[in-house]
Order: sequence, then structure tokens, then C-alpha cells
Amino acid sequence: MQGSISDKTQINIETDTHGSHHEAHPDFRIFGLIVFLVAEGMIFLGLFIAYLAFRSMAPEWPPAGTPKLELMLPGINTVILLSSSLVIHQADTAIKKNDVKGLQLWFGLTALMGIIFLGGQLYEYSHLEFGLRTNLFASTFYVLTGFHGLHVTVGVLLILSVLWRSIKSEHYGTQNHFGVEAAEIYWHFVDVIWVLLFILLYLL
Repeated sequence: MQGSISDKTQINIETDTHGSHHEAHPDFRIFGLIVFLVAEGMIFLGLFIAYLAFRSMAPEWPPAGTPKLELMLPGINTVILLSSSLVIHQADTAIKKNDVKGLQLWFGLTALMGIIFLGGQLYEYSHLEFGLRTNLFASTFYVLTGFHGLHVTVGVLLILSVLWRSIKSEHYGTQNHFGVEAAEIYWHFVDVIWVLLFILLYLL
């Protein structure tokens, strides 16, 4: 009998110790996300360097005969994407106040703005007077903007998944909002990359 009680006590001590250790374990999820984004940033950096190298070696850039890019639509797209960063930050602020409805409103608007951006990019593609294989400038243009568009698509899907999860009662709140923060950080990354792309492709 005493042995049984002693065994149960030992099990309880081990369980409490394991539980305390588990609770004290640091959360590295945000750090892991940042490492992932740094890796993605290095890929974009490589593409930027390749583009600048091609530009510096070319006798004329864009090559002669390449239609000039229009600024109006990409400019509007830039305003939309940059504004969406402010919008998604409002969602993060809302959930930290336990305002789930606010989170859903601001995330819904951000997703809509991302979809509008993608629609604008597809519209631009359909009206460009050069194709992927027209020349080196055209190829790098499509690769850079297309790769960024892929990241915007992933960002929109991530935001929509957070919206879907927020329907479940108390899934997100003041103490539990990693998904919201991860989506916001990723979206800011997408915005920064687009600003650099816009300057390289449309302004320089």
C-alpha cells in the first residue's frame, strides 16, 4: 500500500516537473518566421543583384524597341499595398485588446486589398506589349514581379486562414494571437519587397 502511494507521489512529482518545464519552454515561433523571411529575402536579393548586373552590362536598358512601362497602374497598386500594411496593423492592435470582430474586419479589408493588388498585376500583364521571352529585361521583369505576386498570394491565403480560424470562439485573444502576428509580419515583408521592386523596375 505504501509502495503504491509512493509510486503515485513520484508520478505526480514527475508530471508537475514536466509540466513546469513545458510551460517555461521559450516560444521560438516568431524567431523561426523571421529566419524564414530572411531566407526569402536572400532569394530576392539574389534576383535584385542579377537584375542590376544585367542592367549595368547592357549597352541600353531596357533594350531598344521595348515598350515603356506605364506608371499609373503600378503606382495605384503601390498605394494599395502600402495602405494595407496600415490596415493589417489595426487588426493586430484589435486582437491585443481582445476585439475579435475588429480583427476580422481589418483582416478582411487587408485580404481584399491584396486581391485587388493581384488583380491589378494580372491586368497589367494582359496589357503589356512584351512577353516573357521578348528580351532580357522582359524576362527579369516577369520573374521579379511574378515571384513577388506568388508571395502576395501566399500572404492572402495566410490572412484568410487566420480569418477562418477566428470564427472559432476564443481561438484568438489577448494571450493567444501568434497567427495574427505571423500574418502581419509576413505582409510587411511583402510590402517592403514591392517597394524595392517598384523603384528598380519602374523608377530607375
